[in-house]
Amino acid sequence: MFPEPKEGKTRRVGFLLLPGFSMNSFTFAMEPLRVANKVAREELYDCPVFSLDGENVEASNGLRLEVQGNLASASKPENIILCGGHNISGFDTSDFMPWLRTVGRQGKVIGALYTASYYLAKAGLADKAKCAVHWEYLSAFKETFPEIETSNELFEVSAKGFTCVGGTAGLDMMLNFISDLHGFELARMVADQFVHERIRDRREFQYFGLSARYSIQDQRLLRVIQIMEDHLEEPLSLEELSKIAGSSRRQLERMFSKQFNKSPARYYSELRLYRSRQLIMQTKMRIIEVALACGYNSSAHFSRCYRNFFGCTPLSERKLPSQSQKL
Repeated sequence: MFPEPKEGKTRRVGFLLLPGFSMNSFTFAMEPLRVANKVAREELYDCPVFSLDGENVEASNGLRLEVQGNLASASKPENIILCGGHNISGFDTSDFMPWLRTVGRQGKVIGALYTASYYLAKAGLADKAKCAVHWEYLSAFKETFPEIETSNELFEVSAKGFTCVGGTAGLDMMLNFISDLHGFELARMVADQFVHERIRDRREFQYFGLSARYSIQDQRLLRVIQIMEDHLEEPLSLEELSKIAGSSRRQLERMFSKQFNKSPARYYSELRLYRSRQLIMQTKMRIIEVALACGYNSSAHFSRCYRNFFGCTPLSERKLPSQSQKL
């Protein structure tokens, strides 16, 4: 992925830490490169760290990290990795976005960790490639950039760069890069340093399938849940879901009561409400747009359902400081 350096053997991979960046996504991406240097006993990678203004930057867990420079300095490495966090739109991007478009035109390899794929898309640098997006932000990303093809895989690689869902996927991604550039043996030795038993391929999905997530063996129930998740914008009736399951409505209700201790209608409603909360917190969509995207015909009905379930209205939720920013 990282091209041959113009001079010497050391590849320069700069990390640009955006405000509220995810510490675990950054660490799992950077540390394999450091460990590769240690195991190979030579400096294969130089990994300077930057922030937008050159000042120490705070991660989503509240820790502050010392950096080596600002945006101007971040333009120098041949490879640049953007490290995003929970708060996608919570900082001033007036200098950042023009800078990102400029380095994109310069032909540098640009990578994006966690939510940073949002900025690649906004800068017009993700039009012709799939974007790997963390599952928690996937719905909001699709609503904001419907023209961009998204991926549920761990990471996606193109000629111009890569996107990675973050977390431990960054470790697997870097191990794959190390294997491609320096051989599998070095990658395996680096993985051993992390007590990482198996190097996952990019084609693996970022979360477990329905059966593993819910410990469900009943294929009829799994099929209905999948259909529910695929039809949040235009909810199906219980009669339609029963037909898909090949069972009666009463049998379907018994299946949901046994597995989840709730009715299928309640389960379906909660799916739609949780999706709406993601869109409220992660996008700037109008309340009526969120309502329609989650199967509600009016903002008033949607707001009542939202308040009854979450204890506040969608509008008041949006005005509150995001609790996830400190997670």
